[in-house]
Amino acid sequence: MARPPVRSASARSAPGLVVLGGGESVRAPGRVTLVGAGPGDPELLTIKALKALRAADVIVHDGLVSDEILDLAPEAARRINVAKRKSRHTLPQDDINQLLVALALDGLTVVRLKGGDPFLFGRGGEELAACREAGVDCSVIPGVTAALAASAGAGAPLTHRGSAQAVTFVTGHAAPQNGEMGEPDLDWAALARPNQTVVVYMGVSTAALISERLSAAGRAGSTPALIVENASRSDERRILTTLAELAVAAEGLKGPALLMVGEAMAMAAIDVPEDRNLTKDEVSFSPVHRVSPQ
Repeated sequence: MARPPVRSASARSAPGLVVLGGGESVRAPGRVTLVGAGPGDPELLTIKALKALRAADVIVHDGLVSDEILDLAPEAARRINVAKRKSRHTLPQDDINQLLVALALDGLTVVRLKGGDPFLFGRGGEELAACREAGVDCSVIPGVTAALAASAGAGAPLTHRGSAQAVTFVTGHAAPQNGEMGEPDLDWAALARPNQTVVVYMGVSTAALISERLSAAGRAGSTPALIVENASRSDERRILTTLAELAVAAEGLKGPALLMVGEAMAMAAIDVPEDRNLTKDEVSFSPVHRVSPQ
């Protein structure tokens, strides 16, 4: 009996695959896992995230993911850096979505490794939607978001009886408009209410605007504010200030930082933990006196 003809695989198939008799590729489709890498300290990585890393064929990671965490993946795993910093992207988000889908359709186990948590200002929802639309299996592993690490490290609770009955996470910038960073569309009146903590992600460059808007909406200028740069990392830096001095305190910061405004931030510790690789010079404070909760 004559053997069925052998044809080359289509362009969508993995290199080296063949299709017998015009049938579908025998290679099973891969999958995508959106993994939260946490704020940087590898010890804050979850066990589930570690298992996903160790099973990955390819890791598509953000620039904020530390080398210590990337080194936990198999040496054979391919690494693709899609770093994003403000408006400067290695790949636009749409291209990242397409990349994840293409890799999974090629039969690979893909880990999309994102700093913090994938669903907290991480655009994980867009990547999940793209995978679903393409019929690619996609799951999510949560990560420790930077606000939790910053709060715990400084000993400044995000909620605290008598001074913080609520906590709100907001972004400090919006999509660029006419080449300039856009202003976030936030409910400033709601954020200005006392006895709550407002955590601003990606807000260093708009610290002056945030201070101005919150003050104009009625938040007291004496409200304690804590800035934490590189939370949980060996080069973490903390600055304790007030809402009125927020912009001045944020000047010169280079690494990723959080702005945390609220009465409970007055509890932030000024001592450097002995088990951290920080020097006294690396934990700095603006020349603003500590303000006790009202």
